[in-house]
Amino acid sequence: MTAIDYYFICSSPFAYLGHKAFHELAATHGATIRYKPISIAGVWEKSGSVPLGQRTPVRQRYRRIELQRIADIRGLPINLEPKFFPVDPTLADRCVIVLAGGGKNPAGFIWRVKQGVWANEENIADRDQLAAYLGAEGHDAEAVLSAAQAEPAGETLSRNTREATEVDAIGAPVYVLNGEPFWGQDRLDYLAHALETKRGPFKP
Repeated sequence: MTAIDYYFICSSPFAYLGHKAFHELAATHGATIRYKPISIAGVWEKSGSVPLGQRTPVRQRYRRIELQRIADIRGLPINLEPKFFPVDPTLADRCVIVLAGGGKNPAGFIWRVKQGVWANEENIADRDQLAAYLGAEGHDAEAVLSAAQAEPAGETLSRNTREATEVDAIGAPVYVLNGEPFWGQDRLDYLAHALETKRGPFKP
């Protein structure tokens, strides 16, 4: 079965806007998603990208236009100035690692977290908020959160980050098919074409 490595952070607005479209695309093509949350700072260190606050004013203004444009196309709400942003997504990301590592589908939890930031004015760094998301998805919240705070989850996060840099991830989200990276939800059409044609991966 075809597998797509999905490198992301739960607080990314572009991962939020592409979430449903990506999952629908994978389902259409019978592809398995391998969920691989990363440390975005570790990826940026290698790719040369910088945090939002360090970008030029023109880049920041264009980002706001892009978010509105994509949200309009996707039919999703978007708050350009969330109450809780910037926010540390680490605990949420590590919960995803625990769920996926335990054979559970984390997609519903991820969607609740992303909506929490960009639509619902919720603090995804808050343990109780994450527990509520996990419970709503039928997971054992305390067990997942405890495991998420343990060393193995952190080691997996670090490994995912190294893997992302090795496939030339620039930011998040990045979808990797047969070793070929597709950076950004606006590259989903390119990913769809690769899946449809079953072409080999392009190399630098």
